[in-house]
Amino acid sequence: MDLANRTAVREFLLLGFSGAPWLQHALFALFLALYLLSLVGNTLIIFIVLVEATLQTPMYVFLGNLSFLEIWYTTATVPKLLATCLSKGAAISVSGCIVQYYFFFSMGATECILLAVMAYDRYVAICSPLRYSLLMSLQLCLCFAAGSWVGGFAAPLLPTILISRLNFCGPQKINHFFCDSDPIFKLSCSDTFLAEALGYTCSSVVILSSFLLTMSSYGNIVATVLRLSSLEARKKTFSTCASHLTVVTIYYGTIIFAYVRPPAKYNFTIGKVISVFYCVVTPLVNPLIYTLRNKDVKKAFRKILAQKRFLLTRNRQEF
Repeated sequence: MDLANRTAVREFLLLGFSGAPWLQHALFALFLALYLLSLVGNTLIIFIVLVEATLQTPMYVFLGNLSFLEIWYTTATVPKLLATCLSKGAAISVSGCIVQYYFFFSMGATECILLAVMAYDRYVAICSPLRYSLLMSLQLCLCFAAGSWVGGFAAPLLPTILISRLNFCGPQKINHFFCDSDPIFKLSCSDTFLAEALGYTCSSVVILSSFLLTMSSYGNIVATVLRLSSLEARKKTFSTCASHLTVVTIYYGTIIFAYVRPPAKYNFTIGKVISVFYCVVTPLVNPLIYTLRNKDVKKAFRKILAQKRFLLTRNRQEF
């Protein structure tokens, strides 16, 4: 194919979910509601962690980072998803597509590393409680958080550079609602073997290594909890990490299914459905789990509401 044809494609068309107009409008309303609730929920957690002094601990610093991450993680894909529901597709430039790919996978890798760090925090708190303040000081906690962001954004950098060097010569339609790796490779007229192999290797290494570290931490936690003599003590100890374990199960269950597999096994329809879970549902589920199952967060939230009511009542009395 000549150079003119190779450089002809300047933008892609994200197809999203196909269906009747009423179904498209229903999906738009559903995804918009989930997106807004996710933004509100995660912003609320960040606000509570920043305002409430009792939550200035490593566990909640990590939780604040996770909520901040979820806001941008879902924002990287959902606006285009909403656009595909309002029309027969959403246009995105080739460079914009590559940028979206990079930020989506960077934040996904950051979340994997951050969840592993949060599991380690729970491991130290439960298995070495007397040394917790030494092993997980606030300064070290901030270093772990910063390292998660740096490692996450470094992981997909080389695959992204290789993708940016690919030629795209048609068709322009991406059978997805965001620029996922496999749909991009399908549209390239260049040799994608190196980019695919490196992308698959990077995603597998990040996902599986962080998952194994997380499971190793929880394996030690379970062993420690089972050695406790009192059933009540076991329940109380395990409840401190139940929220995080629930989030880990939901998140890793979807991304391992989606990305830890040979590229040839990709199914576009299943891929889009699974993507909705970790792009839309999981960022909403996280704040719900941490607010509904976490006593400290609920207590801090009630305290802030009580303070706001008191201030409103006093202001009304003054007037």
